[in-house]
Amino acid sequence: MTTATAAELQNDWDHEREPYGNDGADNTGLPENKDYLERGLPQYLRSSIEHMNASWNIVDSGGKDSWWDLNWCELNADINSAEVEQEISSEQAWYLREKYLRMKREDNL
Repeated sequence: MTTATAAELQNDWDHEREPYGNDGADNTGLPENKDYLERGLPQYLRSSIEHMNASWNIVDSGGKDSWWDLNWCELNADINSAEVEQEISSEQAWYLREKYLRMKREDNL
């Protein structure tokens, strides 16, 4: 009977995880696609997201949208409110800020 070294056991463990689609960059076990964070959002938040998307579509296509700043502020306030009222998690709030407000999260937050 032979005993495996710690390195051999780790190699076996790493090899067993590969078929599950985890590329090794993030070993949390969470899905790489974070669309699940948009499920179950309050209606007022979904409405604000729709308005912000419409504004981004205009601006991204080279147009000027006089409602952009209002829509941005409204969505930001709605995300903050939903987070404080615990209608969404902090993870959901940051996902929405990054995706729809195009904010960048600082590492030290």
